[in-house]
Amino acid sequence: MKKLLTLLTLAMVGYETLACTNFIVGKRASVDGSVMCSYNADDYGMFIGLCHYPAARHAKGDMREVFDWDTHEYHGRIPEAPVTYNVIGNINEFQVTIGETTYGGREEMVDTTGILDYGSLIYITLQRARTAREAIGIMTNLAETYGYCSEGETFTICDPNEAWMMEMMGTGSQRTKLNRVVWVAMRIPDDAICAHANQSRIGKFLKAGAKINAKGIYPEHEKMNKKEAAKARTADLYYSRDVVAYARQQGWFTGSDDEFSWKQAYAAPDFDGRRYCDARVWAFFRHFDEGFDRYLPWALGTDPNAEDMPLWIVPNRKLSVQDVEACMRDHYEGTPLAIDSTSIGGGIWQMPYRPTPLSFTVDGKKYFNERPTSTQQTGFTYVAQMRSWLPRQIGGVLWFGNDDGNMVAYTPIYCGNTTQPECYNTPGADALTFSDRNAYWVCNWVSNMVYPRYSQMFPSLKAVRDSLEASYFAQQQAVEQQAQQLYNSNPESAVSFLNEYSNQKAGEMLARWKQLATYLIVKYNDMIVKPEENGRFTRTATGLGARVKRPGYPLPFARELIKSTGTKYQHP
Repeated sequence: MKKLLTLLTLAMVGYETLACTNFIVGKRASVDGSVMCSYNADDYGMFIGLCHYPAARHAKGDMREVFDWDTHEYHGRIPEAPVTYNVIGNINEFQVTIGETTYGGREEMVDTTGILDYGSLIYITLQRARTAREAIGIMTNLAETYGYCSEGETFTICDPNEAWMMEMMGTGSQRTKLNRVVWVAMRIPDDAICAHANQSRIGKFLKAGAKINAKGIYPEHEKMNKKEAAKARTADLYYSRDVVAYARQQGWFTGSDDEFSWKQAYAAPDFDGRRYCDARVWAFFRHFDEGFDRYLPWALGTDPNAEDMPLWIVPNRKLSVQDVEACMRDHYEGTPLAIDSTSIGGGIWQMPYRPTPLSFTVDGKKYFNERPTSTQQTGFTYVAQMRSWLPRQIGGVLWFGNDDGNMVAYTPIYCGNTTQPECYNTPGADALTFSDRNAYWVCNWVSNMVYPRYSQMFPSLKAVRDSLEASYFAQQQAVEQQAQQLYNSNPESAVSFLNEYSNQKAGEMLARWKQLATYLIVKYNDMIVKPEENGRFTRTATGLGARVKRPGYPLPFARELIKSTGTKYQHP
């Protein structure tokens, strides 16, 4: 996530900042015909809520100040668009959704003179785009005009009809006659699923005999005749004119155009890129393809001759929102990469989480931790659901959470909403200021109780999480039917209704999470377990708390403990 301000910083940080995961589902790969995409926004110490940018009109000459999304540092100014649209989180009123993962790539490609970082580019574009294709044109045009100062980025760009992946990099700070950015955007087939997770994913994309010319460029970038423009607007592939020429100029590629691979030229996958990053993609795909373990050698990262994964697959079944949420909670369970919960690294109660950084050195030897999709440093997470057959303000739902996706209930946020729930936008709360009115802090309060006592306490959290989410999905159809009835007579009343519903559910979630926090303290105090009956803690006939249970070590940990201590604690 972090934008690297200098090449020195980039070199120092390297793969220790690997963060973020995106999953993508085409409309014919989903159970209800919706396009879906997800985003875990992961960073160390990240505090962030649900943003909102209201729709507006701007006079000619109005300028917009650009502040870095990660650091809040001022970058410069760009002209405002005449009309901007309502944005809530990472979705706008037209159901356009944009997410990202950072892969870094070649250090010398970072343009330190650019105004736009990846985060600013996302939220400025969401305010201006009505479709995914339009977003691609806006993003690339803005980056080419004002410069792109982040490192290599993979963007997910979706609307109710199409899903796209775009990869973008700057071309350094030294100006040439070539483009200021290089990029490639590919449409994901409607019947397919796709993913990216901090490793560049686009390989070869040009057909044999291809010529790099304006036909591969989004129409806004060059003047075309009507026939060429019509063809370009229905293309499944767009790319910058200099996407290959720049690599040739730098000496990074010498083959024919059809042999050019974006990721091999600009961000070649190494062990870190495969094991820490592509492994998350592999884990997602294998849920929906029984034969996907053939790509395990690639995910393991050690075999240089391993078969690379496809960019997308056609799943063996259609996916629901709940399926995508479950995948956002993945820790490689049931795979050879599963976090070893029986080792000392998982603690007594076998947590599937490990401290950061990913790699560490002991006695001169380097070791690493697995990096699954679900991670403790998630700042916010969402699954976006976009549906073309509904009025746009009803069709778009951002299922949102403000902590590790495994540890939160995703609450519904409708794309036309104009006010955030207080718990996702709490006055006075920040990374250094706790507030019990803030979802990030209350959810982290609970999560950090559960992490070290995972096998003991997580079932209690999961029961509450799943119950809340089940209630949201059970209500969704009736709520949206009521919203449609309101929409037919007054669209604004429908938007207001859904906004109030979203805020109410988020508030109820926060209240339930506070209740969960106090329950966990009472239930598991001092590493014991207090008995319950019919949802109440049991008491003796005299009103005292019933005798507690003392479960001791889980058997797998007890065995590991004996292995490491031998006969030291063996009872005579």
